[in-house]
Amino acid sequence: METPARQEADGEAVAAFVERFAADLTEAGIPRMSSRIFACLLAEADGVLTAAQLAERLCASPAAVSGAVRYLAQQHMLSREREPGSRRERYRLHTDIWHEVVAGRDKVFARWSATMRAGVKAVGEDTAAGRRLAEAAAFFDFTKAELAAMVDRWHRSRALTRENQA
Repeated sequence: METPARQEADGEAVAAFVERFAADLTEAGIPRMSSRIFACLLAEADGVLTAAQLAERLCASPAAVSGAVRYLAQQHMLSREREPGSRRERYRLHTDIWHEVVAGRDKVFARWSATMRAGVKAVGEDTAAGRRLAEAAAFFDFTKAELAAMVDRWHRSRALTRENQA
């Protein structure tokens, strides 16, 4: 059985992890409060918390939590669900969260590639800007293909690891 001192120390370690990983995510371009909420859910045993629980754990206002979870839902990093028998919503990390976050970027790369190709037509293929935009489009096409292959390799690797653990 854990002592209150041990529980407090564990709570402090978890809070430190949440803030550290949130800082990493913020540095990568995710809004700060969304980063904190994502990290907090990631550290939660079942990956599920209500808005009130998030606000309490992160010392944040309900409005800040609401805006941040909206962003995370739009990025497909969590989903909203009703708490059984209640009007309250709770927020859940997806089961394969990293796969979903990374795999979802292929749509972004496809869109960027199409936009770069439209830019090539606008500025002309034989211009310095046209060549630069064509190179960017080719890079996004390459990255999209490599991302799909990487996700496939991950699925095979995870399945093999699970087989070896069984």
